[in-house]
Amino acid sequence: MNPLKTFMLLAGMTAVFGVIGLTLAGPTGMLIALGLALALNIFAYWNSDKMVLKAYRAEEVGPNAPSSLVRNYYDDIVELAHRANLPMPKVYIIQNDQPNAFATGRNPENAAVAATTGLLQILDRDEIRGVMAHELAHVKNRDTLIMTVTATLAGAISSIANFAMFFGGGNDEDRPNIVVVLLMAVLAPIAAMIVQMAISRAREYDADRMGAEICGDPESLARALKKIEAYARGIVNHQAEHNPASAHMFIINPLSGQRMDNLFSTHPNTDNRVKALFELAGRMGASRKSQAYTSVPTV
Repeated sequence: MNPLKTFMLLAGMTAVFGVIGLTLAGPTGMLIALGLALALNIFAYWNSDKMVLKAYRAEEVGPNAPSSLVRNYYDDIVELAHRANLPMPKVYIIQNDQPNAFATGRNPENAAVAATTGLLQILDRDEIRGVMAHELAHVKNRDTLIMTVTATLAGAISSIANFAMFFGGGNDEDRPNIVVVLLMAVLAPIAAMIVQMAISRAREYDADRMGAEICGDPESLARALKKIEAYARGIVNHQAEHNPASAHMFIINPLSGQRMDNLFSTHPNTDNRVKALFELAGRMGASRKSQAYTSVPTV
């Protein structure tokens, strides 16, 4: 299903580019915008993961990191990737006080996971394992391509729309009405965010469930979600605030609510996610008890 979603996303984003071009410069502008969209689609497929990691100044780490926290983080990902039957992803650290994490890459063979220093410092080890298992679930579900491409294209659409106002006004009949241009400057980012909302919510529930199964501890992931949300409200993630189109990639919305972008939440309600995880923990516990009971030899 994800390849179809990716195609629909790219088609939708391309259409938005075309409408912006048509609004700004008529049919010629539309053709130019469609050509630009095609080039961006190709570029995003191969390079969007690198762009996102660079935007957050992510640093790759390995098993010999000087910090014990980082070594544990790396070792746990090795184990979790093995349990998930995934190739070992590249592992990154982001110097940021807000606890959060994301995964990126066009496929499992070219995947990367990233966690903030705040995540390693604030959460306990079991909670970190739960978070990173969630991110590996995104990799296993091949969500990372659509997540990362969306971040790149939505950011491009927002930038073009914000520049649109500079092309308004004047007496040239070929130039668009300033009201239309301003309307596009508002609607284009919203269109991009609506696409993100459409692909994000169910995906997070699926990753929660699969991540809990990978790490074997739904309750640790549930605790982590509550902690991350609480700290995210009080710690501003300046990198995310400057790159709001990438907010949907994180396990919890990193935007503090100080920007208009935060009105378009890309994440399901955390309380609902936590409730679903505790229900899963109950089912997993009941399953273990059932297996233990049936394994007892009869006399």
